[in-house]
Amino acid sequence: MSFDSTQGNPFEISPDDVARLEAIREGMLDPSPRRIGRLDQWGLADTYETYSEVARYTELSIAMPDGTMLDASLSVPRDLAPGQTCPAVVLPAPLINIGHRAYLGMFPRWALGGYAVLAYSQRGLAKSTGEIHVAGPQDVADATEIINALVQIEGVDPDRIGFFGSSYGAGTSLLAAAYDQRIKAVAGTSAWGDLFASLYENGTRHLAAFEALVKLFDEDRCSEEFRGIIQKIRSNTIDDEVREFARVRSPKHRLSAYNDAATPILLTTSWHETIFSVPAVVDLFTDLTGPKSLLVQVGDHGNGELAGLAGLFSKPTEMAYRWMDHHLGGSAGDGRVPRFGIRSEYMHNLLSDLQHDDWESYALPRKRFHLADAAAGERDGQLSEGSPQPGWTRSVKATGQGTEAVVAPKLVQTGLAERMGLPHVYRTADIDRGLAAIWTTAPLAQAMRVQGDLEVRLTVTPQQADATIVAYLMDCDPATGKAAIITHAPYTLTDGQAGEATTVTFPLQPAHYVLARGRQLQLVIDTNDPFFTYANTTAPVFTLELTSPQGAESYIDIPLGTQD
Repeated sequence: MSFDSTQGNPFEISPDDVARLEAIREGMLDPSPRRIGRLDQWGLADTYETYSEVARYTELSIAMPDGTMLDASLSVPRDLAPGQTCPAVVLPAPLINIGHRAYLGMFPRWALGGYAVLAYSQRGLAKSTGEIHVAGPQDVADATEIINALVQIEGVDPDRIGFFGSSYGAGTSLLAAAYDQRIKAVAGTSAWGDLFASLYENGTRHLAAFEALVKLFDEDRCSEEFRGIIQKIRSNTIDDEVREFARVRSPKHRLSAYNDAATPILLTTSWHETIFSVPAVVDLFTDLTGPKSLLVQVGDHGNGELAGLAGLFSKPTEMAYRWMDHHLGGSAGDGRVPRFGIRSEYMHNLLSDLQHDDWESYALPRKRFHLADAAAGERDGQLSEGSPQPGWTRSVKATGQGTEAVVAPKLVQTGLAERMGLPHVYRTADIDRGLAAIWTTAPLAQAMRVQGDLEVRLTVTPQQADATIVAYLMDCDPATGKAAIITHAPYTLTDGQAGEATTVTFPLQPAHYVLARGRQLQLVIDTNDPFFTYANTTAPVFTLELTSPQGAESYIDIPLGTQD
C-alpha cells in the first residue's frame, strides 16, 4: 500500500491500491476461481484462496442504540469443532476514506492464526452513518456495542478479545480498553497519548497537520461539538472547552484504568511524526505498569505499518500479531515471545533494531553545548562545550517568509521518503542569515549518536508582544553545506510586552540519529515554518533579538554518545 503523492491529501492512497483492495474484497465475498484469479496480477491469488479455505468473510452493518449504523466486515473460522472457541481481534478503522477496508490485507494472517476478525468504521467515517466525534465518549460506547455483537457469534471466546488499530483506530482502541475490560490486549500503531499536546506544542498550534486531519474527516460529517472545536483552534481560542475536548480523548488520562487492569499495550510511533506528539507516546509508555512495548521507527505518521496493512512485512504489524498471540492464544505471528520494553530504529537505517528495557536506560546522558558568538571571520555562531557564553546578540527578522528550514516539506510523504533512504536535503549554507540564526559545532572527530531527549534555552526579545520561534537541530556536511534534520520544536511567547526580554526553556522532539565522522551538529533558529501557525502577525516585519545574558546563558542539551 502506498500514499498517492499527486493528491493534495497526504493520506490519499494510490489508485492501484484502491483497485487492489476492491479486488481483494470481491474475492473474499465470492471466492470463485474467476474472482480469486483476478488477484494473480498482484501475486495474491494463492493467499486469498487459502484464506477462503479457513475462514468465511461477510460484510454487515451493526446498529447502535441511537440508530447509527456502523459499516463492518467479519471473518470467522470455518469448521470449528463443537465447543471449540477462538480468539477475536477488533479493528477500528484508521482515518481514511475507505474506512475498515484498509485492513483487508491483514485478514489472511489473522484467519490463518485462528482468529475471528471484526473490522469496522467508526461513526461518521467512510460508509458508517452518524457524525464524527474523534474517539470521544460516543465512539467508546460504540466499541462496547461492537464487542456485544462479536460475543454473540458462535465460537468467539469472550475472554480472548483484543483490539488492533492504526492512527485513528489506535486511539479508538486505547480509549475503548480503558472502559471495557473485556479487551484483554491492545496494539496501537501510529498512536497518540495526549491529543492536546498533539495540537498545541509549547504554545504553538500544529495547524497544517490539524487542517489535513479535518479535511480527511470531512468537516460536514463532524459533530456540532467538534465543528465548534475546529473553529476555536483555527482562531487560536485555546480555552477550557478545547482542553476538555482533548482530555477525554487522551489515553494518558486513563492510566489508572490500564494499570488497574494490567492491560497489555503495544504502542508504535515514528521519530519524525508530524501528526501526534512523540513525547506524549513515550510518556504514556513510561507510565504504564502492565505488560507494555514501544516501537519507534524512522519516518512519519503511518509510514512504518503501511506495508503491513497491505499484507506485507512490517515491524509494527509483525509485533502486533506476536502481541495478540501471546496474550490471546492465537498463532498469527512467528511463534516467538513478543518483545517488551523499547524497540527502535535509528535514522536512517531501517535495518537497525535496538532493544532497551525502558526510556531511562534508552536515553543517553545529555551534553550541554553553549551557544556562543561567531568566531572572527565566520558568519555563524558556535556550539561549544565548556563554559557558558554570555554577552552576544543575534538578530533575525520575522517577515512571514520561510527559509530552507522546515519540519517537513510534505506531511507524511517526506517521512515515507526517509524510510526509502531518501531523507530531505536542506541547503543550510543558503539560508538567509537575516531570517534565521545558526550555531554549529566543530566537525566531529568520530561517529556519534543523538539518542534521547533534547532541550534548548534562549533569551528572546521581540519587537511585538507575541512571537514564535522554531528550533531545528541538523546534521550538516561542512564540505557541501547540505544537511538532514535530526529534530525540532516550536515555541511561542505569549502575554509578553514588545521589547521585553524573555528567557525560554523548551524540549525538542526526542531523536535517535547517527552522525558520521566529520559531520557537524547545527542549530537553526527560524521564525516561520508552514507546519505551524504563528504569533508573528501583528506587524508585517519585525525583529527578534536572540541573546545570552549573564546567569541565563543560552544552550542546547543533546543526549550524545559515541557510535560503536
